[in-house]
Amino acid sequence: MSSRPELKVDDEGGFIKFFKSLPVKDDDTVRIFDRGDWYAAHGDDASFIARTVYKTTSVLRQLGKNDSTGLPSVTMTITVYRNFLREVLFRLGKRIEVWGSIGRGNWKVTKQASPGNLQDVEEELGGQFDGAPIILAVKVSAKASEARNVGVCFADASVRELGVSEFLDNDLYSNFESLLIQLGVKECLIQTDKSLKDPELAKLRTIIDSCGIAISERPNGEFGTKDIDQDLSRILKDETATSTLPQTDLKLAMGSAAALIKYLGVLHDPSNFGQYQLYQHDLSQFMKLDASALKALNLMPGPRDGAKTMSLYGLLNHCKTPVGSRLLSQWLKQPLMNLDEINKRQQLVEAFVEDTELRQIMQEEHLRNIPDLYRLSKRFQKKQATLENTVTVYQAVTRLPSILMSLETVMDEKYKDSLEATYTSRLRELDGSLSKLAEMVETTVDLDAVDNHEYKIKPEFDDSLRIITKNIEKLRYEMDTEHRAASKDLGQEIDKKLFLEHHKVYGWCMRLTRTEAGCIRNKSHYQECQTQKNGVYFTTKKLQSIRREWDQLSENYNRTQKSLVDEVVSVAASYCPVIEQLAGILAHLDVIVSFAHCSVHAPTSYVRPKMHPRGEGDTILKEARHPCMEMQDDIQFITNDVNLRRKSSEFLLITGPNMGGKSTYIRQIGVIALMAQIGCFVPCAEAELTIFDCILARVGASDSQLKGVSTFMAEMLETANILKSATSESLIIIDELGRGTSTYDGFGLAWAISEHIIREIGCFSMFATHFHELTALAETYPQVKNLHVVAHIDDNGKAKREVTLLYKVEEGICDQSFGIHVAELVRFPEKVVNMAKRKADELEDFTSKHEGQAVKYEKKDVEEGSALLKGVLNRWKEECEGKGLSKEEMVGKMRELVGADENLLNNPFFQSVKAL
Repeated sequence: MSSRPELKVDDEGGFIKFFKSLPVKDDDTVRIFDRGDWYAAHGDDASFIARTVYKTTSVLRQLGKNDSTGLPSVTMTITVYRNFLREVLFRLGKRIEVWGSIGRGNWKVTKQASPGNLQDVEEELGGQFDGAPIILAVKVSAKASEARNVGVCFADASVRELGVSEFLDNDLYSNFESLLIQLGVKECLIQTDKSLKDPELAKLRTIIDSCGIAISERPNGEFGTKDIDQDLSRILKDETATSTLPQTDLKLAMGSAAALIKYLGVLHDPSNFGQYQLYQHDLSQFMKLDASALKALNLMPGPRDGAKTMSLYGLLNHCKTPVGSRLLSQWLKQPLMNLDEINKRQQLVEAFVEDTELRQIMQEEHLRNIPDLYRLSKRFQKKQATLENTVTVYQAVTRLPSILMSLETVMDEKYKDSLEATYTSRLRELDGSLSKLAEMVETTVDLDAVDNHEYKIKPEFDDSLRIITKNIEKLRYEMDTEHRAASKDLGQEIDKKLFLEHHKVYGWCMRLTRTEAGCIRNKSHYQECQTQKNGVYFTTKKLQSIRREWDQLSENYNRTQKSLVDEVVSVAASYCPVIEQLAGILAHLDVIVSFAHCSVHAPTSYVRPKMHPRGEGDTILKEARHPCMEMQDDIQFITNDVNLRRKSSEFLLITGPNMGGKSTYIRQIGVIALMAQIGCFVPCAEAELTIFDCILARVGASDSQLKGVSTFMAEMLETANILKSATSESLIIIDELGRGTSTYDGFGLAWAISEHIIREIGCFSMFATHFHELTALAETYPQVKNLHVVAHIDDNGKAKREVTLLYKVEEGICDQSFGIHVAELVRFPEKVVNMAKRKADELEDFTSKHEGQAVKYEKKDVEEGSALLKGVLNRWKEECEGKGLSKEEMVGKMRELVGADENLLNNPFFQSVKAL
């Protein structure tokens, strides 16, 4: 905390008065004040930062002497501010306003940022985000009928593309939810709900919120389409095409586009004119995923995930480039539906799996040295690029020949064609296009100076530069002379113990290793500058004088070369479209190589799955494993086979003990299906899969209570979504159902839902349950298969039975639960455990007496038995009524009538009633 900047404000009273006059902001916006070398926040924002960043309110300071009129404040260094930005934008989904001073106590907003609009703070964030910051606007038109029309427009502001889509949706908006997941949306614009009674907007809010997306309300007027044609014609690359584009017929999507363009301030920046592209997103080209599936399959890292391998993204992300990591995040949310495209990706992965040397060279020598070309391109487009950025692009371009050479060395004809089509031919073409850029940089830029982190034009280009360079060289000679003199005086060897270096604060100075630093302590003509881990920086009067002259000459050099630098950067900017194409190809290569790396380095190597077309073939997995689970420490993963066969085992019912592995088994099937459809190899010994159009999951509702939704209500909402969204080509995963209500209601719902899936939907499904009675479905429906996870029970004649969980899935039914065993494992008090066992035995005995026979007689037995019993009761009434018989005589008469009716005595239903 000691490094926190001191709170210093010149006119405290004036600033407090100004701050309190600011318009009221919403709770999701944080105001930050840029004070040059540090940042400050005040009022409620200061308290929020103290709790969020510093985790203590002791860092708060009072601005103004009077506590009642003062202002609680907090300060942040640049590093803390950058960490704060990541936390608040990515994890908490809030918005930022940065205020900058414009002199004389006046301030104005200089930067604004939100989870989907990071343009103003990209430098501070350093491009460190998992996925592209997609922002989406949505407009709906709900008719009285069930179908809703939904129109969306979305953008990644850094890539200058607008995507639009318009589609029909059901009353649960499951297509809209799937689209949010596919695109990896970070922020969503919706219309203001002034009446707070619009049920459709309320549903949209719930879905957006469940996906963890920041919501920004915009006035209804911003969703109007009055000026959209004019706006698009200004920002799109081909102005004349605006009126002929088929996308402009999508009226709801165009309303969303109008709101998004206004929110992003696209028209305020002239560098955007004629730069955007508009395309239509086809919702059906990718597998549909909902928020529950995202959670169930552990696709993306959660806030509490410790190990990187706890999420599929963390496990598969061995990408060496930022663009590769972002593309991987996109692919995980957009599994392919096209068989040819899936096979193309898997063929490329196989090429790198088989060729170890090629894979390692790509990762360690080539890809790790590729910068974030998309971000660099954006800097050029916004006219913010420097000569250093130009050199960085040049360094990436000069790697292309060696990347090409590595790809061309692949001799195996099986892979040569696919590598040629996807990478080699396209990279060759781009290398040709970018060779002129490389040539220009080599001709104009002093590449030798780059080794010293200096970026300048070659002196030969200008007489003035030549003269300044000669003077700089002379100074360099004088510095070397002073360096040698110090070496002789101190008795320290040059470049082993004593170094001449350029320090970012003190300029040119000398450095001694820390062990040798004592030799300058008693010599007055050596002046210490700073002590760091790598040694002690110091200078002399002569070296200081040379350094001042050097800095002045360097400044003159930069001033003189400015026009030449601007020209070089401008020429480099004209290559932006080609640079972006190169970024796309290298990102694709990076993800494919990362898949190959994971496939080879898993505890047991992954295999290439055989894929069947949609609606055809079975899903058969041999020795399947959960890819994330097997990577956790101290886990020896038990493999299991999976057989999902049409007509014979479409619906798998899995019973078995708590903690026995039911959840892992059904989830790993979903994870493997998704991995196969993104083009990756899968954790099995052998695998064949059909293509699924969506994965729908119901696996728990941990945080719903915080939002005022009961566990059971959340469960029913998720299940309703499954029943309305699933098709015969879907994969359904249900991990327990009906736990939040009474046993009878829960079982009734579970049975009805299962029966609906089997009879009406007919897709591959897995249902892990503790309702053992559900296993009776297999008697009615041949496509239902009962499985159970195995537990070995050893009584040993002791009161405490030993239960060993084997994590093996086998055919058949498990007819008991092991909840009390779990209580024993977590060391419940022995009295509580014994009481639980006693109560369970009582209930079991009660149930077997009252319900155990119910399944043994058919409907006709019940009807016949009821009719016979009714007849006996009527006869008994006639014989007893009005005759003044005693209770014992009436009971005797009943026994006589029952004993005389042979049909009644032989009826199974009556026998069970008699047993009561």
